Amino acid sequence: MDEVESIPHLRETLLFLALAGILVPFLQRLRVGSIPGYLAVGMLLGPFGLGRLATPATSFGRLMSWLAFPQLETVSVLAGIGVVFLMFMIGLELSAWRLWSMRRWVFGAGAAQVVVTTALIFAAAAAFDVEHGAALVVGLALSFSSTAVVMQLLTARHDLATPLGQASFAVLLFQDLAVVPVLILVSLLGRPGDSDVLVVLSLALGRAVIAIVVIFVLGRVVLGPLFRQFTANRQADTFMALTLLASLSIASLTWLAGLSMALGAMLAGLLLAETEYRHQVVVMIDPFRGLLMGVFFLSVGMSIDPLAIVHQPLRLLAAVMGLFALKTLVTALVLRAGGLSNRVAIHGGLLLGQGGEFAFVVFGVAATLGLLNAEASRFLLLVVGVSMFVAPVAAALGRAIEARGPASRSRAGAERALVAPQGGGHVVIAGFGRVGQSLARLFDAQAIPYIAVDPDPNVVSSFHAKGWPVYVGDASRGDLLRQLGLAQARAVVLTMDQPVSALHAVRAIRVDAPDVPIFARARDERHAGALQTVGADAVIPETLESALQLGALALERTGMPQAELRAVLARERAEWIAPYGNQSSNGNPT
Repeated sequence: MDEVESIPHLRETLLFLALAGILVPFLQRLRVGSIPGYLAVGMLLGPFGLGRLATPATSFGRLMSWLAFPQLETVSVLAGIGVVFLMFMIGLELSAWRLWSMRRWVFGAGAAQVVVTTALIFAAAAAFDVEHGAALVVGLALSFSSTAVVMQLLTARHDLATPLGQASFAVLLFQDLAVVPVLILVSLLGRPGDSDVLVVLSLALGRAVIAIVVIFVLGRVVLGPLFRQFTANRQADTFMALTLLASLSIASLTWLAGLSMALGAMLAGLLLAETEYRHQVVVMIDPFRGLLMGVFFLSVGMSIDPLAIVHQPLRLLAAVMGLFALKTLVTALVLRAGGLSNRVAIHGGLLLGQGGEFAFVVFGVAATLGLLNAEASRFLLLVVGVSMFVAPVAAALGRAIEARGPASRSRAGAERALVAPQGGGHVVIAGFGRVGQSLARLFDAQAIPYIAVDPDPNVVSSFHAKGWPVYVGDASRGDLLRQLGLAQARAVVLTMDQPVSALHAVRAIRVDAPDVPIFARARDERHAGALQTVGADAVIPETLESALQLGALALERTGMPQAELRAVLARERAEWIAPYGNQSSNGNPT
């Protein structure tokens, strides 16, 4: 028993896994979303809920100490890891050129939203005789939105690639970049001295920029060769270990440089997004990201005191509604100025109207430094927590506003098409050996967009370095194919020489994209029949096709018309494959 108790946070981890695996799916069956579910469970089982009853004095209290979370600090550790991996996933969605292409949104719309919101909240607080330093801290903290909530909502509805998703992401990205200077400013306000605030802030920002540039340059030099050297054996555990090593190491370096670990994790994702391993990393990390983000939302729910809501409901309701109204108005105007339609801009304002997880850090630091008293800090934390709780409802309201009217829907559809991944209408090539490379050259010559995957990093590396859209990955995994824009693809071509992998890939594609055409290379007639049985639209058996093409050349010399020749070849293919197509495939076609 002593050994079990010595494992840090074991009870909290086991309890959370039980909640994630049993209770939250049950709530989802009742049509309660995962975010509200985690928040509600956090409120119920947190230190302000049943955790109040956890005491060793009674049997019931001892039971509650096992079934509830009496201490928020233990969960906050895991929640911090969840935020780190969220930022890592955000970095994977980016690339250096894409970040540069979004600079107008990031540093234009993002900066405008933060500055205007901060100014308005500062003015409102100052009007109530709040000290100017405290008013500035409140304005800065409340101007930030929740990256975790918004990204979860966008990802769940596959809206990240839409104009609204891109604009929202840009605003959130600026807020994440502003974390460091805001924390420095809060520290300076709490410890006023003889040094000029602007000078100290400029020096701190300069050090931060230098640290980011050094990490980024070294990462680009080291990460690619490191992965190519140690993942050539295609071992999943090696790949996972290297991915965790890269993300946590770079996050630790930024922390040592005085920056946030979340920013370092985003840099790690950004660096890996430039390599051929990007999609494979997404597939491996995504399930863990979901669990860790669940811990984060659970910890947010635990910070909400239900009794405080009961004691001052009107004041709290007014504060939350005022926060949403102000941020929705400012954000909608900023997005409208950026070119989005009125309804889409309002949707964006409601989506970003809640407070953010960064506010918990800022208000905690401000209370420690004496900028805010304990009562004000607790109330503001309650406002932020409740706003995050109702964020899914506000987002749903925004979607309803955007969807009203056929003109609005047509504009939204047109905007979606302009920014879909790879532009939509691309071809997915699974397998990049000689056949896949020949297809890529053919598509390039005809200006047809494509994206390819192959499990062998030695095959992929040289082509990816030349700028070809080729990535490391196993195409028999449906989750990887979804990362490649499967739903928007014009077709999928399977050139893999592993029969079992090809069968698994066809099955996975048919589950997620039943209408996307699948054209497959087969080893022989038996393999071709198995592929057709599981859903391939057209199959080319290598041995049979060689014989048919040779026969076609001979028949053409006899003067057979082209139309008749094509019909003969099609009939021969069908007759050769038909005996195998009706056989049930057990995953081993050979």
